[in-house]
Amino acid sequence: TEPSYGAALVYFTGSKEHNIKLRKRAIERQLRLSEYGVFREEGEDDASEEKNPWAGEMVAGSTEEQVYAAVELPWIAPELREDRGEIEAAAKDELPVLVELADMRGDLQMHSTWSDGKNSIEEMVAACAARGYEYMALTDHSKALAMTGGLDAERVREQWLEIEEVQQRHPEIRILRSQEVDILADGSLDQDDDVLEELDLVVVSVHSRFELPAAEQTARVLAALQHPQVDILAHPTGRIINRRPPFELQLDEVLHCAKENGVIVELNAHPERLDLKDSHLMLARQLGLRVVISTDAHRVRDLDLMHYGVEQARRAWLSKTDVVNALPLQEFMQLLRS
Repeated sequence: TEPSYGAALVYFTGSKEHNIKLRKRAIERQLRLSEYGVFREEGEDDASEEKNPWAGEMVAGSTEEQVYAAVELPWIAPELREDRGEIEAAAKDELPVLVELADMRGDLQMHSTWSDGKNSIEEMVAACAARGYEYMALTDHSKALAMTGGLDAERVREQWLEIEEVQQRHPEIRILRSQEVDILADGSLDQDDDVLEELDLVVVSVHSRFELPAAEQTARVLAALQHPQVDILAHPTGRIINRRPPFELQLDEVLHCAKENGVIVELNAHPERLDLKDSHLMLARQLGLRVVISTDAHRVRDLDLMHYGVEQARRAWLSKTDVVNALPLQEFMQLLRS
């Protein structure tokens, strides 16, 4: 390897603040750290990088691990290099083991041709099974989203019959009966309670009245979270990157309410959403909230978007114990029942 390769990687993947703290640790150890490597100073003349960045004895640089070890730290994953406490955690050997794509055992938001998806239930199920998932949830829209062909109580029950047929043909994966149910402007849910009780998984989200003032928008979401059948709050801030800003919402209140009511919050992996964002996910983690990473797939190939969600989760320090769809099927079903 190039002698500076690891040092350059650390320098260019770390935030300015992360790099400043690393340099400070180097100075405390009579070392000089830069994108060129880690050097032991040889007298006063070598102190200025401007004079000669290669001055002194090179003690590390070719790998990232060497560079961190030179300042007495374990390797820190690139996603964490933001000066959000990762250097202090590393010094105490308290860095989390970050979630990985291979940890994901299911996808819990997707759509079929029953609403606005492009593939049939069978095609979505076969594609999830091909990705090695143990379980999946089919979450077609509720009736308020008329333009998506949202399902009323009668059509949901018709869909269950097809799900049962497909399930018999695909014993290798558990298909959860679910629906993405709209949170109406007054906080009520866009589906009959008796249907909600028969679903395995109830996902709720806001798709209308984005312009409501923060207090009303927050009250609306809080009301929905207190419904006893609600399991997951999907794309909680409603943002679509570069197209629609997040709606006004007291997110701290929403996350506290989700925690109190045992509701899981979604990290929507679609690259146009990535909602919740990393700083919100860090707050969720601090509160002890469980997170689900879902693709919101509207066609088979969208199932491959999962990695964007996992990358976002890693930025927020999430390990697989924070992510519900990293649980094996039996444990996940127990969690839902509890």
